[in-house]
Amino acid sequence: MVVPDPGIDEQLLTINDWSRPGEYCDEITNIVIHYLANPKTTAQQNHDYFESLKDNDELIESGQITEDEAVYMSANFVVGIDGEIIECVPPGEIAYASNSANHYSVSIENCHLDTTGQFTEATYESLVKLTAYLVDMYDLDRDAIIRHYDVTGKACPLYYVENEDKWEAFKDDVMAYIEECREAVRE
Repeated sequence: MVVPDPGIDEQLLTINDWSRPGEYCDEITNIVIHYLANPKTTAQQNHDYFESLKDNDELIESGQITEDEAVYMSANFVVGIDGEIIECVPPGEIAYASNSANHYSVSIENCHLDTTGQFTEATYESLVKLTAYLVDMYDLDRDAIIRHYDVTGKACPLYYVENEDKWEAFKDDVMAYIEECREAVRE
């Protein structure tokens, strides 16, 4: 690998049926980019929400929620507004983020400040570095970087669904960073 670790804070979720089933993926063929539809929340708050889903069985048993109300949700990584990166589910394990792609992808959720879904500069920079790190780790190419939208048609990540040129520029930035890391290794 030539891309350095981008500063990942490993806070793995407890293995449970609702957010971290502890099952291994098939071969990783895609990195799926998402945004969290709850503006102004932090990476830590989203991690903690995913972790709280382990209690769904107790909530169902006590009658506080029904099984239909219980949520399956998580991500391999959450990138925060200040650029922090929290690992929730190890890459190579299934996270509940990308629907039919859960078995062959790594998912990255991203925090943002408002309903446009545009990422802060710090979020963007960390996302570029994390995506590059994963592309390098799994020996993938530019076309392997996809949006949740490309899997399901859901407008996620909203900003990159509404701004296709910015999406293409993001993928270009990821590949340019990988090349920059390769050049540094050659020197």
